Amino acid sequence: MPIEVNGKTLETDEEGYLANLNEWEPDVATVMAKEDDLELTDEHWDIINFLREYYEEFQIAPAVRVLTKAVGKRMGKDKGNSKYLYSLFPYGPGKQACKYAGLPKPTGCV
Repeated sequence: MPIEVNGKTLETDEEGYLANLNEWEPDVATVMAKEDDLELTDEHWDIINFLREYYEEFQIAPAVRVLTKAVGKRMGKDKGNSKYLYSLFPYGPGKQACKYAGLPKPTGCV
């Protein structure tokens, strides 16, 4: 099901992940979040940008446990825990945050 971002139609897979990762721009995350009735805050963007950096370095979208640990190392224990991440991304921090970040679905996510 394609999404419309800044006058461009972007293809997504059946779960809403971008078909072409190179088409990602910040407005993609904003459009996807609106579809989920979510308004992105600076805290959301911290995690989205972290995921994009992680993917660039390791070429893989982290599963939620790996994400939680990595966020904790970089941003502190108050942000590196499931409760905090689920408060930002209620449909699952791994899946939902990676989708907004324009990344593939994390390995190990059903």
